[in-house]
Amino acid sequence: MNHNISEIRKDFPILNTVINNKKLVYLDNAATSQKPIQVINKLNDYYTKLNSNVHRGVHTLSGKATDEFENVRLKVAEFINVPNYKKSNPIIWTKNTTESINIISMAWGDENIKENDEIVVSAMEHHSNLIPWQKLCERKKAKLKIFPINEFQELNIKLLNEYINPNTKLVSIVHSSNSMGTINPIKTIINQAKKVNAKVLIDGAQSVPHMPVDVTDLDCDFLVFSAHKMLGPTGLGVLYVKEDVINTLEPHFFGGEMVLDVSYESATWNDIPMKFEAGTPNIADVIAFGAAIDYLNEIGMSNIRKHELELTKFALHLIEESKFLNDNTVLYGPKNVSNRSGVLTFHSGIAHPHDLGTLLDNEGIAVRTGHHCTMPLMKYLGIPASLRASLYIYNTEEEVSNFIKCFTDSLRFFENV
Repeated sequence: MNHNISEIRKDFPILNTVINNKKLVYLDNAATSQKPIQVINKLNDYYTKLNSNVHRGVHTLSGKATDEFENVRLKVAEFINVPNYKKSNPIIWTKNTTESINIISMAWGDENIKENDEIVVSAMEHHSNLIPWQKLCERKKAKLKIFPINEFQELNIKLLNEYINPNTKLVSIVHSSNSMGTINPIKTIINQAKKVNAKVLIDGAQSVPHMPVDVTDLDCDFLVFSAHKMLGPTGLGVLYVKEDVINTLEPHFFGGEMVLDVSYESATWNDIPMKFEAGTPNIADVIAFGAAIDYLNEIGMSNIRKHELELTKFALHLIEESKFLNDNTVLYGPKNVSNRSGVLTFHSGIAHPHDLGTLLDNEGIAVRTGHHCTMPLMKYLGIPASLRASLYIYNTEEEVSNFIKCFTDSLRFFENV
């Protein structure tokens, strides 16, 4: 499959939806992506043909379900290029990116962060990659440092040596900002962290679905992301832990499946990764996620990145032609288009983002309005909220044109009220 948009769009039933007598234009992909029929069918197939618990039964259904379940773990490991994944697979299933980060803050953080140690996050972090470290620093009397951004809404990389120094024990950083579209120079940050023996966690929730991400090349210690932002089901997250780190971790959740031997007095743990997956896992959604990985692989992550970059350039060109950006209406994110994802975030003093979003919804255009779970960033930018349009593989130039036109019309409407 090459990136033939018209053919791809046929795989997404929801794109035929009509909203307010207008064909749906879905531009809220940073919140969650739509699902192709291949994923929907896979989920249905599990419940109609395969429904059984995994790892625990000797009967045929359990064996088949286990094989499919574990095969997806291999697919995900290959997708992000985990080294030696067939020998030792460090992919852990969680509920979402948020849970993955919280697990590391407890399983790794409580054991390794000491008083006066420093943890570094950026000023553009999602709450999920901020609050767990705030609470860890409170528990351990450590210091949380906020890496600042510059006037272009990019990390102020000139301050790299100041913020990542010998006192730094962990850098937990977003790869691609969910609220501004900024793509951070992850390899540069990781290289600096390695110089001071700090661990690095990458929040890949907005990068893994949109571009090639290679953990062997990055050499990060942790990578977290969610299935639902990359064509898969909700309720499923991925936690990758580097081999030399995962071997030092103790489980944080306890119960069935994660044990090897149990007595009334004590217990020993199962092999990795099972020792981190207590209880019945999210079997159906894992198996359906495998179909999403297959779909993305068929298109190719480089092709997906290229498509979104072309759409973003097209959008920026239309925005410039529309001439609605001024002191009252601002587009956030890097000026250099190669440093940004397919996220277009606006704030206008003419109207509240919620009101603009409502007018767009009247035209069948779905966008996100609010603080996008980056409230400290919004406060730093001096705005209460913003309006975000986010692109994915099934979006078209026609949809982008429609959005820009309707957004421009909405601004003019409020100007004349």
